[in-house]
Amino acid sequence: PERTTMKLAALSLLAGSAAAFTAGPQQGASTSALSATKADLEAIAEKANPAVKFYDPLNLSDKNFWGQGNEATIGFLRQAEIKHGRIAMFAFVGYIVQSNFVFPWAQTLAGTPHPSADLSPEQQWDAIPLGAKWQIFAVISALELWDECGGGTLPHYMRGRQPGKYPSFQLFRDTVHPVFDLYDPFGFNKNMSEETKERRLVAELNNGRLAQLGIFGFLCADKIPGSVPALNGIAIPYEGDPMIPFEGQFTYFSGNPFGL
Repeated sequence: PERTTMKLAALSLLAGSAAAFTAGPQQGASTSALSATKADLEAIAEKANPAVKFYDPLNLSDKNFWGQGNEATIGFLRQAEIKHGRIAMFAFVGYIVQSNFVFPWAQTLAGTPHPSADLSPEQQWDAIPLGAKWQIFAVISALELWDECGGGTLPHYMRGRQPGKYPSFQLFRDTVHPVFDLYDPFGFNKNMSEETKERRLVAELNNGRLAQLGIFGFLCADKIPGSVPALNGIAIPYEGDPMIPFEGQFTYFSGNPFGL
């Protein structure tokens, strides 16, 4: 119906708008490999958005986080933005998909089906079992730990690793269990040119920024009626708090903090 059509249209707009901001192929050496100085950030910013260019009203690029030095601070900031952009892209696409489709098989071993697509994604999250939520957070935590440890082979992103480069699972495959890498698991892009890598990194940065606006637009439209006029026709009012994932189930101040 109308809600499905409008959300699918929004997904198309995301792809089209991001492509419009994508810089063309860059000549010369890649500056995205390690942006350790403010000058590198300014160069990347101009490629990502020639109109806005470098925008740092809080002067974070001049800071020294935790006494680790300015280059380490910039590595942390770049890693944080790329990671948040990727998560936002997952969230934006996931919001649209689960607004229209759910898996046809049972969600639990007891045979409980997935929450209906008639519910908003926020309501669907509230409806899944607590154990399933903890499983999701456990996997996320494991992936985050692997990233922080560099997969046992790469330096930390505050110590020279290319920001946004997620480590391979090769060490895990060799010592624990076979598992595909998150990026390019079949090696199709191993011979990609530096110019193409540079262009795609800039495109990913823009896609992530736009996706962050997109997912929060959906959340605000559901939580605050009328706050996003363009989404008035598809928003489903939500009484809960989307910023509290375990609302009513988890608290540090009860006798059973994990709700189990």
